[in-house]
Parts: sequence; structure tokens; C-alpha cells
Amino acid sequence: MRTEQLEYIAAVTRLGSLRRAAEELRLSQPALSETVRNLERELGVDLLERKRSGATMSASGRELLPHIASVLEAVDRLRAAAGEQHRISRTVRVGTVNAATVPLLLPAVREFREARPVTQVEVVGARQAEIHRLLLEGGFDLGLVNHLEGDDPPADLDSTVLLSGRPVVCVRPDSPLASRAKVGVEDLLGVPLIGMRAGYVMHRYVHRLLAGRGPVFAYSADGAEMGKLMVAEGLGATVLPDFSVAGDPLERAGVLTYRPLAEEAPRVLLTLRGRRAEAVPRAEAVRDLHDVFVRVAGRLGAPRPAPGDG
Repeated sequence: MRTEQLEYIAAVTRLGSLRRAAEELRLSQPALSETVRNLERELGVDLLERKRSGATMSASGRELLPHIASVLEAVDRLRAAAGEQHRISRTVRVGTVNAATVPLLLPAVREFREARPVTQVEVVGARQAEIHRLLLEGGFDLGLVNHLEGDDPPADLDSTVLLSGRPVVCVRPDSPLASRAKVGVEDLLGVPLIGMRAGYVMHRYVHRLLAGRGPVFAYSADGAEMGKLMVAEGLGATVLPDFSVAGDPLERAGVLTYRPLAEEAPRVLLTLRGRRAEAVPRAEAVRDLHDVFVRVAGRLGAPRPAPGDG
């Protein structure tokens, strides 16, 4: 067994595809596939489930995943002790439904990289269901997802609440809605509405808020980042958690603002999720990044209230 074989299987697991792993590792796909099969023969288990849609860890592979991660971490520590700094250490992969949580995400990644300069952080936008699937399969190490207060969290994942806020209406400062202290459902029905696509918590929340009333959404956005850009371009209004708008570069630049909803709304929780520690022990770098997210969230606290709130 060679260290490279374990690095290759880790890359396939992370990227979910032999082809993408081969491209990243600068190997031919047949050579990578044969290397993985040799490791499977040596261990006597099928590590991967190979499908047309890609390669994912098998049940046996998931059981061995923490041991593979431990070996690779030990190799990294050995290389660091020997002064080998030209190789980049493990990549920590974070899935997020809301890459627009700039006040939390960017400071956390910056602080983590200052402490671990040879560890890469890859941030990948995805829908919540895909984030959960890839967390369980080993494709993501951590996931940032929104969660409505009162909903049950997934039993097979660990969840840590980072931020808690309320849904608000995100508009341009020159929008008629920006002159209101609070925005009601009837107000929303009178403007083009930018909705999140199905699979996002805010998609479900807004449909619940409107209760079947009103126009078809004028636009549909794949995540908060695109939604805010569309608002900034004057295409309409959108409903997002306040912590997604407060402190965003567009809001700081005066291009966006936000107003509270007149209707009582459940809290939206920004939650950090990962595989259950007792099922798959977390790698040291993943534990460190988890702790950094918690620290940065603690410093941020609650977003400042929207004008007119309270």
C-alpha cells in the first residue's frame, strides 16, 4: 500500500468523480481507476460505488474513511516535521447553500488559513439536500445550511447553530418598499419578487408566507448571492435571513437595504453540519475550521436590526 493510493481515493471521494479526480491529480483516468482497483484488491473491499453519475464511497469505504484520513494526516505531520513545505496539505471542503454569508464565511476562512497556511479551503455552493448527501458520503467535510426554527434537524448529522435571525425583505434603497417601516404580504404582492429555487429553505418559507396568494415569481435565483445581485440591478425584491444581508458588501456600499416583515416570522438558523463524530472522527483540520466558524459567529452575534424593526 502506498500513500499515493490513499490520496487518490480521498480525491475521488471528495470530487465524486474519477474523471474530475484524474484531472486534479494530472493522471489519466484509466491509470487512476487501476490504482484504486489495486488498493481495493489489496484491502479486499470495494471502496467505491461506480455509477454513470459518478463515483461515491461504498458502505465499506465509509467505514474505512476515518482511517484513511488519519493516515494522511499523520503523513502531513511527518512532512511538516521534516520541513517539506512545497506540498499542500489536505483540502477541507465546505458546502454552502449561502455563499453570500460574507460576514461569517470570509473572516472564518481567513482566520483558518492564517493558522494553517498549507491547508486549502474549497467552498462549494449546493442545495441543502446535496450538501447532506455529500456530507454523509465524504464529499464535503462541513456544510453551511439554513434551518427554520421548529423543523427537525437531520438525525444522521451533527448540527451547530452559528447565527440566528429573522426573514427580511431585501430591496434597493430607492425602492418604494424601502420607505416603509415594515413590509407586509400585500406589499410583496405589488412588486416583482425574486424567489429562491426549490430546495432552499427560503423558497419554502416564502411560499408558506404567501399562502398561495399573489403572482408567479418574476424571477428565480439559485441561492442568495444571485438573488441579491438581481435586487441590486433593480429587478425586484427578495426575502432572505437578515444575517445574509447585514454586512454584505452590497449593503455596505449602499446598493441594498432591508426591512422587517410585518407578519410574525420564525427564526432562521444558520447551521454548521458535519458527519456525526462518533460515526466518523473528524480530521484535525476539519475540527479546527469548525471551531473557527463557532468563534467568528460568536463575535458577530446577532445582525443589527433592520430599520423599522422593533
